[in-house]
Amino acid sequence: MIVKEDVFMDITRLIGETTEYDKKAALEIKKPKSWCKSVSAFANTSGGVLIFGVSDEGKIIGLTDPEGDAERISEIIKTRLDPIPEFNLSFCEEEGKNLIVLNIYKGEETPYYYSGDGVMEAYIRVGNESVKATSTELKRLVLRGRNTSFDSQVSSYRVEDYAFSKLKERYKKWTGNSFDDKDLISFGLANEQGYLTNAGALLADESPVRWSRIFCTRWNGLNKSGGMMDALDDAEYSGSIISLIENGEAFIKRNNRVMWRKTDNSREEMPEYVERSYHEALINGLAHRDYLINGSEVHIDIYDDRMEIYSPGGMPDGSLIQERNPLTVPSTRRNPVLADVLNRLGYMERKGSGFEKIISGYEFQINYDESKKPKFRSDRYQFTVVMPNLNYDAVGNVPRNVPRNVPRNVPQDKLDSQIISLIQKNNKISTEKIAMILGVSSKTIKRHIKEMEHVNYIGRGANGHWEISEEE
Repeated sequence: MIVKEDVFMDITRLIGETTEYDKKAALEIKKPKSWCKSVSAFANTSGGVLIFGVSDEGKIIGLTDPEGDAERISEIIKTRLDPIPEFNLSFCEEEGKNLIVLNIYKGEETPYYYSGDGVMEAYIRVGNESVKATSTELKRLVLRGRNTSFDSQVSSYRVEDYAFSKLKERYKKWTGNSFDDKDLISFGLANEQGYLTNAGALLADESPVRWSRIFCTRWNGLNKSGGMMDALDDAEYSGSIISLIENGEAFIKRNNRVMWRKTDNSREEMPEYVERSYHEALINGLAHRDYLINGSEVHIDIYDDRMEIYSPGGMPDGSLIQERNPLTVPSTRRNPVLADVLNRLGYMERKGSGFEKIISGYEFQINYDESKKPKFRSDRYQFTVVMPNLNYDAVGNVPRNVPRNVPRNVPQDKLDSQIISLIQKNNKISTEKIAMILGVSSKTIKRHIKEMEHVNYIGRGANGHWEISEEE
């Protein structure tokens, strides 16, 4: 639908409400590509606004013939964009000068091409720029235009040629139920003709998707400048995504030293890296990576002062995570079938709280301060989670000075409240399952429950249950 409104609005309010916009001092008729590429990019990404009559520096210039320019904008879009995106033209007055506001909506028939100068090109938004889509990005746009995704596409691999023991083992452990071969179809991992989807191929024990791997390295120092000779530990893993999760976490654990200190009644552990946080970062890296990018893997790089988990593919909406608040970023699933299966297996949640879990996992630690807050960065091709070493002191890589015999602080109480909440929802839940949900060790859960005198397990084994009495 194409609408032109004779409505005047406040440009400052408009810009404040719009996350994506471009500015043009005037309408360029002879060089329409200069602004049509923004129309293509907005339609191919998440929509946006193009304002005519404002310079790149934000100076209000105004238009001498806004009515005529509006007609020409509409005509150029209809002749130069294929397919024609949905847009809205309106007028705005600022400082006594007339502007045109072109609102382009997120398209459903991607890719949207600009046609001119003998070529057809599609554009996408990366940060605040409109850039030409690569061949991989075009494939992604084609899939979106078909209302599908890479992981839901049917592959050439037959179900009968692959085993799913890792998937069945995890499903039994998490749900208590058996996983039947017919569940492969209901979970979207195979079709009725006996072929695996790409999601099914990724979850097979011997995954045929060769670029679904993780490379793990513990570097000796603060960077890679010394080459592999400076690597203290390294490993490469392939196979089912479930194996990648298990092996990746095992690599981190063997390179994650844990300090401890005595308290009046027990001892408190101070790990270099937080299990809940790196578990979530690794899951997200494997679940949301761009599998259309061949020849690129998930990387776990551990340095003296930090751990970085890298995955191929930037933010799905083209934004840069370092320019946004990670706690307010809405969940977008690049691989919805795979994400749904990992949710069923207890690895991730539907509500998309990954960033929050990574950050809050650190905030729970007694040796945490703001300088140790996890960071996120992305560009057009990659996404990286940076998790600082909690015990690293920049002045010589020594343990940070943590006072002994202090009362347990608020973050520890938060973990207690999460344990209580899970028990209240299911009074038969095991400590192992609580640990899996919260991303900490079962040893940590047992220690916390032991210190909560108002929480008791009545009975034995699977026939028993938790009881919570009133606290004094």
